[in-house]
Amino acid sequence: MSAPIIRVTGLTKRFGAFTAVDALDLSVPAGTIFAFLGANGSGKSTTIRMLIGLLRPTEGTIVVDDVDVVREPRRVRERIGYMGQKVSLYQGLTLHENVEFYGGLYGLEPRALAGRWRELAERFDLEAIDAKVEELPAAIRQRAGLAVSMLHRPRLLFLDEPTAGVDVRSRGLFWEVIQDEARRGVSVFVTTHFLEEVDCCDRVCFIDAGRVLADGTPDELRGSWEAAYRIEIEPAPGTQTRVAAMLAAHGLPVATEGTTLEVHLPLLEARELDALQAVLAAEPATRVRVDEVEMAEVFRRLTGGAAA
Repeated sequence: MSAPIIRVTGLTKRFGAFTAVDALDLSVPAGTIFAFLGANGSGKSTTIRMLIGLLRPTEGTIVVDDVDVVREPRRVRERIGYMGQKVSLYQGLTLHENVEFYGGLYGLEPRALAGRWRELAERFDLEAIDAKVEELPAAIRQRAGLAVSMLHRPRLLFLDEPTAGVDVRSRGLFWEVIQDEARRGVSVFVTTHFLEEVDCCDRVCFIDAGRVLADGTPDELRGSWEAAYRIEIEPAPGTQTRVAAMLAAHGLPVATEGTTLEVHLPLLEARELDALQAVLAAEPATRVRVDEVEMAEVFRRLTGGAAA
C-alpha cells in the first residue's frame, strides 16, 4: 500500500464546551480515493477545514503531503486543490476572470494557464467562459469549480460534496474525472451524501459526533454484515437437489426457499465465484442473481439507524 499522503493523530476541535471533532486518527494512502462520510453535524466539514489549514485544531497533529499543517498552514495550500460545498468562484466576475485570478494565485504563467484551461474546459465541457458566474447554470458552476481546483495539477484534491445539486450527467462526469485523476496518482479526499458513490472509492471512513465509527474498503465494511451478499439461485425443474448439493460441496451455506436456493455471505470472493461458475457449467439452465447490501444500510447500521 502507498505511504500516507494524509496523517492525522488525535485531531480535536472544540468550540467552547462543544467538541466538534474528538481525537480523530486518519491515514490516507497516496493515490487513493478516500470517502469521508457522516451525517450533517458529524464533523466532516470542520475536519476538512483543519486539514487544509483554514481552521486551527485545539489538539492533535496534521501532516498533509509531508507538510505540518498546524505549523505551516499556508504552505499546504500550494499543494492541494479544494472545492467546497459552495463553489469557490467569485460572483461579479466572468468565468474567464476567475480562471485568471486563480491562475495568478497558483503562480501559473499566462501561456501555461491558457493551455491548461483549454485542456480542462474541453474535459468539463465548459464553453461559456465570458459569462458571469452567477449567470451560469448550477451544474456548469459545479463543473467549473472542480476544473479551477485542478488548474495547478495538485497532488491532493479535497472535494466537499462535489456532486450536491447537480444532474445525473454531471455526477457521472465528476466521478469519471475523479477516477482518472486517481489513476494518474492524485489523491482524492471526498465527502458525499450519495452513498452509492462510495463504491467508486478505495477506502471509506464513517464518522459520527466527531469520532471514527468505521474505516476500511467498501467490501470490508460490507463484510461486517453477515448477509452483505444475497445470492438467489433458480435451478431448472428437477435439478434443485443436485444444484444444492454442488453448492454445499463447495462450502456455501445453502437455504431452500420454495423452488429457489439462497446463499447469504459477508464477502463475495474468488472461491464463491468459482463455485457459482462450476454450477452454471454443470447446469447451464440455472439462473443466478447476486444482490449486495447498499452502503446506506451499512451507514444506518453503524449509526444505530439514527442517521440516513
